[in-house]
Amino acid sequence: MAKGRNIAVGIDVGTNQIKVIVAEKDPKNELDSLPRIIGTGISESRGIRHGFVTSVNDAALSIKAAVQQAEKSSALPIKKAYISVGGIGLGAIISVGSVAVTKADNEITDLDVKRAIEESEKELPNSYIQNRKIIHTIPLEYRIDGKKVLGRPQGLKGVRLEARVLYITCLAHHLSDLMLAFEEADIEIIDVTAAPMAASLVTLTKTQKIAGCVLANIGSETTTIIVFENNIPVSMETFQIGSNDITNDLALGLKISIEEADLIKLGQGKIGEFSKRRVEEIVVARLSDIFDLIEDHLRKIDRNGLLPAGIILTGGGSGIPNIEELSRLALKLPSKQSRLRMEGNIKSMARDFEWPVAYGLAIFGLTSENEDDAIDMGFGRRWFNQTRQNIWGWIKQFLP
Repeated sequence: MAKGRNIAVGIDVGTNQIKVIVAEKDPKNELDSLPRIIGTGISESRGIRHGFVTSVNDAALSIKAAVQQAEKSSALPIKKAYISVGGIGLGAIISVGSVAVTKADNEITDLDVKRAIEESEKELPNSYIQNRKIIHTIPLEYRIDGKKVLGRPQGLKGVRLEARVLYITCLAHHLSDLMLAFEEADIEIIDVTAAPMAASLVTLTKTQKIAGCVLANIGSETTTIIVFENNIPVSMETFQIGSNDITNDLALGLKISIEEADLIKLGQGKIGEFSKRRVEEIVVARLSDIFDLIEDHLRKIDRNGLLPAGIILTGGGSGIPNIEELSRLALKLPSKQSRLRMEGNIKSMARDFEWPVAYGLAIFGLTSENEDDAIDMGFGRRWFNQTRQNIWGWIKQFLP
């Protein structure tokens, strides 16, 4: 990349499209300004279904095509990037670990906190974790001798420390295939971040995260939600349903082509002889399925109807007309479509709600050195600092 310039590249690997953003941070105004977008690239995703790689070669070609566009628009060579992982292989689980405080005077130290988190990881069910890799480790709560701690436990005194931790994970073979595709595309991976975590950096405000909200990314084949409270993610879930299901329903119900159905879904096509009521019935029916799944998850974690900042909608499917009102009625929560604040070259980004993951990755790359260690935002901090040989050694254990 350009020597002496603070530049980062984010690559969002979606089922429908691969998007690349090249962003630059102004060193003279780091606190007040957003990173300036100096280049973008987009290509059709090939060799990818439901967020996982089905053909490494095809996926690599798609990555190359998007990167080449970004290189042309930014006038910079791209050799390294921050990437996202998403789709049906993404999951989350909460685990609790407990340890005895080590110091004679019972004062809790950084070492005790680290041990408690490590113990929580050991408590993860083997049936869940055996084919998965942990991407993010997020402490949710600490207890000292059974009493909840407000803030950091370090410096307090007690006999036993308990840590409740959220682990965001990905299926190991999905991740290894994705890494292979980037290796073949000649792009070095600096770090890997879960797509909803990256999107939250640019779609949610601190006020929303503190009050409590759910970010719903409606993609082409999957819908992923992440729930925030007290400024930290407390839950995440992926559903195998997306906006393509609405397109398919319209195509079948109206007996039209997929291309026509996609335009009608987004309110851009001509309904013509079709009844507007019939179109609305089909769209609402499938959206109701998505919102029912979100409601069931919120009920499972005791947050249904209890998130003051409501639901924020993003992803390509969030562009469906009247989706805010539909989600408000279905979930009984405030609802709004996300709008990104972006600076720079955004001519190709008219539908900005489709770009939060790529932009979030670039921002993460530009700020990762100063990121609060309370949230392990990057998979790479523990894995990608190894040598290339060690990375390949890890990949090859999953190859046939």
